[in-house]
Amino acid sequence: MSTAILVEERDDRVVATLNRPEVRNAIDRQTSSELNGLCALLEEDPRILLLTGAGESFAAGADINQMRERRRDDALRGINSAVFSRLQKLPMPTIALMDGYALGGGAELAYACDFRLGTTRVKIGNPEPGLGILASAGGTWRLRELVPETVAKEMLLAGRILDADAARAAGLLSEVVEPAELLDAGHRWADRIAAQVPLAIRLTKAVFHAPRESHPFVDDLAQAVLFETDEKHERMTQFLERKKR
Repeated sequence: MSTAILVEERDDRVVATLNRPEVRNAIDRQTSSELNGLCALLEEDPRILLLTGAGESFAAGADINQMRERRRDDALRGINSAVFSRLQKLPMPTIALMDGYALGGGAELAYACDFRLGTTRVKIGNPEPGLGILASAGGTWRLRELVPETVAKEMLLAGRILDADAARAAGLLSEVVEPAELLDAGHRWADRIAAQVPLAIRLTKAVFHAPRESHPFVDDLAQAVLFETDEKHERMTQFLERKKR
């Protein structure tokens, strides 16, 4: 069986490539299964994730050949919604590197990441209602947290597809680059994250996503943990010494 996701492991990051270029990386059951395996890897050994697609697309949606045959009970299993939520909860930041089409489930996969970088030829949208379904893997609620409500409704209800400029203006993309520069741009963002203290990043992400009613207790608790670390003392000492020069 071919591999739906290629995984390259490094000390501080993992590069995962959706590997079905012949169907524009459409997300099928095997892809979802391998995404779960990828999440398990990063839960066990937390590192930054760079998620990209082979060929000239990020992911052009779910596999329609499989989707057409799915029934009520398949929807209730939440095959993609469960793994996308697991992806969002990974300990360290995740970065979607989007080229070409990022539609339907492919767009929802990117919405679940912490950062999204796109190329000048990216197309992002949720055309599910045109196929008689809805964006059920997080699109109906994650998207409205990422872009203005009017833009989210245009995409979800009127089939609007955002190009790179519109996606950047709406805040959906953090950076737009030429296709040949996409992976390098992703590594630059990963380098910036990796320059921070890993435990501080992990706890910041966890506190960011904590329920509103848990604040400020969770903030103080996380800070208490960090106050006891050697790295906090070392980094602050280095900062003070630089100021003396």
